[in-house]
Amino acid sequence: MGQVLGTAQDKFREKFNGKEWREEQIRKISDKVFDRLREESGRDRLTFEDVYIAILTVFNDMNKRLPGPHYDPPSKATVMALMKEHDVNLDGLLNREEFAAFIRKLTADTLTTVGQNLIVALLIAPAVALITKRATEGVPGVGTVVQRIPNSIYASAVALAVVFLQNSAAEAS
Repeated sequence: MGQVLGTAQDKFREKFNGKEWREEQIRKISDKVFDRLREESGRDRLTFEDVYIAILTVFNDMNKRLPGPHYDPPSKATVMALMKEHDVNLDGLLNREEFAAFIRKLTADTLTTVGQNLIVALLIAPAVALITKRATEGVPGVGTVVQRIPNSIYASAVALAVVFLQNSAAEAS
């Protein structure tokens, strides 16, 4: 019986371990991008131009879809240096495995930043909103109006305001 429970616990940890899941998702994305670029170029290895266009596309989509500041893509010099670092066979081109390692390295810092912004926008902001709502109870005039707003609507409005302020601050800098 203990072996069955141990196996179930191991599978649960394996499935819901954030790092492994994130690595798996990054691999799926890099494989999908590699396959699309390979079909477009007709080659089994990607050139610098192929890789840089892919990076610009990915960062453009991230900036459109993710809350928080604008994420600038890396410079051409940075991409070239990373390509040389991950080009194991030194042919100036990236195969599937080299490209996957390249994307993993490139996205590590960005994913951390995105995760932190999501935590602020989706967890901390609503909690602070509910605390401030309670703090306004004693304020004449304002307190009664704020108390009439349902908690879910108030928390959502504050979270949206935080995301808006994050985007505004990022655009200003």
